[in-house]
Amino acid sequence: MSMSALRRAIASTSALAGALALGLTTAPAHAAPTLNYAALGDSYSAASGVLPVDASNLICLRSTANYPHVVAARTGARLTDVTCGAAQTKDFTESQYPGVAPQTDAVTADTGLVTLTIGGNDNGTFVDAMLACGSAGILSAGQGSPCKDIYGSSFDDAIDANTYPALKGALRSVRAKAPGARVAVLGYPWITPAKADPSCFAQLPIASGDVPYLHALQAHLNAVVQRAAEETGATYVDFAQASEGHDACQAVGTRWIEPLLFGRNIVPVHPNALGEQRMAERTMSVLGLG
Repeated sequence: MSMSALRRAIASTSALAGALALGLTTAPAHAAPTLNYAALGDSYSAASGVLPVDASNLICLRSTANYPHVVAARTGARLTDVTCGAAQTKDFTESQYPGVAPQTDAVTADTGLVTLTIGGNDNGTFVDAMLACGSAGILSAGQGSPCKDIYGSSFDDAIDANTYPALKGALRSVRAKAPGARVAVLGYPWITPAKADPSCFAQLPIASGDVPYLHALQAHLNAVVQRAAEETGATYVDFAQASEGHDACQAVGTRWIEPLLFGRNIVPVHPNALGEQRMAERTMSVLGLG
C-alpha cells in the first residue's frame, strides 16, 4: 500500500471512530416513566392544620406540605392528592362533601402508587376518645382513670366490629381500581406517651390513668389497620418505633403531633410539618423510594 493510500485509510478509520463515538454520546436516553401517585386518606394524610393550605379545596383543609407532597417532590412522582380532613373509610367510595368526589375516583388503571391513612375517624375513635378523655381529665384534675372507667372497652369493641371490616372494604376498592399499584397504608404516629407525664397535663389534659388507656387504644387501631393492609395485599408502614419519643407531650422541634392545647397548629392533636416530613421519609424508606 502506498503512503498516500495508508494516510487515506487512517483518516477514514479516524472519521468512522469519531462518528461512532459521537453517535454513542448523543443517542437519546430513555427516561424512566413518571410514577403516577394517588394520595388518599384522612387529616393525617392531608396534614390538616399545617400551612400552607391547598387553596384548590379549602373544605378538606389539605396542606401542600403534607407527606404526599413531600414524597412526590423527592421522587418526581405525578401526584393526585385527594386527602381530606375528617375522611372515613366510607368516603373512599362515597362523596364526603358536596362537590367532593369519592376518593377512589383518583385511582386509575395507570396509578403506580397509592398511600393513605384511614380508620381513625370511623366510629369517632380519635375525636370522641380525645374529647371524652380530655373532659374527664379536666374534671378529675388529672387523677385516676375516669375515661377508662366510663367507656371501658367500647372504643376497642367498635374498632373490631366496625372499623376492621370497613378498612378491608376500602382497601379492596383501591385494589379493584388499580390492581398493579403499590398500596402503602400508614399507621398513626403516637399521640400520647406510653405513660403519663405530669408536666404535659396543661397541654394534653388526660388523667394519669387514661394516658396508657389512650395509648393502648391507638395501638389497637394500628394493629387492625396493619391486619387489614396485609390481608388485602398492601404494605403497612409502621410508626410504633419510629414515632416513639415524638408524641404530643414532647418539645417543639421534637414532637411530630401537636397537643390538644397551646399547640402551634390550627388543628390540635394532628401532625405538624415535621411529623409529615418524617412520615414521608419513613414511607419512602419502607417502599425503597427516593
